[in-house]
Amino acid sequence: MEKSKKIIVYTDGGSRGNPGPAALGVVIKDEKGNLIKKYGEALGAKTNNEAEYAAVVSALKKIKALFGKEKTKKMVVDMRMDSELVAKQLTGKYKIEVERLFPLFIKIWNLKMDFKNISGAE
Repeated sequence: MEKSKKIIVYTDGGSRGNPGPAALGVVIKDEKGNLIKKYGEALGAKTNNEAEYAAVVSALKKIKALFGKEKTKKMVVDMRMDSELVAKQLTGKYKIEVERLFPLFIKIWNLKMDFKNISGAE
């Protein structure tokens, strides 16, 4: 059986004001820590939590685009983020109480189906 490929992904999102001008960043590395790709994107007016969620969505989409759906099915993603709220909501430890975060949560949930395993959002 083929060994699973592991990558490490760092995500961050932030806004100046809440809501305010927001942006996200994504860094993708191989399991040895070598840089594969990095991205940044302006989001317009968003809350900090929306930007954090958008960073995770962007990361998963970028990984699929870089490696293709067949490879991501065998891929282990170690997700690293500094947002306790997003990490705990993604694992079901915190409830999602802000309605506008639900669509972002659902996007991530659906994207996760295309990966063997996503860890680190605990």
